[in-house]
Amino acid sequence: MLKNAPSFFALLVAAALGGWLTYQYFVGRHQGVENASVLLEKIETVAKLTTVEGQFSEVYNYSEYEGYFTFLWDKKVLVRVRATVAAGYDLEQLNLVADPATKTVRMSALPEPKILSIDHTLDYYDISQGIFETFSPEDHNRINKRAKDLIREQAEKSNLLPAAQEQADKMIELVRFMVESAGWKLEIAGRSPLGIDGTRMKRMRHGFFPS
Repeated sequence: MLKNAPSFFALLVAAALGGWLTYQYFVGRHQGVENASVLLEKIETVAKLTTVEGQFSEVYNYSEYEGYFTFLWDKKVLVRVRATVAAGYDLEQLNLVADPATKTVRMSALPEPKILSIDHTLDYYDISQGIFETFSPEDHNRINKRAKDLIREQAEKSNLLPAAQEQADKMIELVRFMVESAGWKLEIAGRSPLGIDGTRMKRMRHGFFPS
C-alpha cells in the first residue's frame, strides 16, 4: 500500500495540473460576444458655424414618488451630468453677393447665436428602487432628456451665447480685412460700410484682433 502511495500522489498532482491548464486555456480565452448593427439612415447638408464651446456639469436628483411608504414605490437616483455645449450660428439663411463692378461684397447680417449641439454623458449614483417599482428603459430615457434640458437651461443663462457673438464679430473683422486687402470692400446689412481703420489693420497684421 505504501509503495503505491508516491505513484498515487503523482497521478493526483498530474490530474490537478492538467485540469488547471485546461481551465486556463478555455476560460482564459473566453471573451464576451457583442453584436451591433450600425446603419446610416440619413445625410443632410448643413451650414453651421461653431464659434465657442463650453464645458458644463450638473448634479440632478431624480425622485418619482413622494408620500407615505416610499420604500414600496419610490424610484430615485442621483445623476451627474457632464456636457460639452457648442454655440454659434446657423448659416442657412446667410446671403453673400459679390459685385465686381464696384468691388463690393455684400453680406446679410448674422442671425442671433444659438446652441448648436449638446454632447453629454450621465453617471448614475445612489440608485434606489422600491419593492414594487424598478427603473424601466422609459425612465432612463426620461432622465436622459431631463438632464439634457437642464444643461441647455444652464448654458442659456451663462455667458456662452454672448461669447459666441463676440467671437463671431472677430471673425467678421478678419473677413473684412481679407476682403479689403484684395482691394474690395465688405458691406454687412445693419453695419457701417466703412472699412477697418489703419490702426486696427496694423494690429491684425501682427496677429491681434480687436475685442
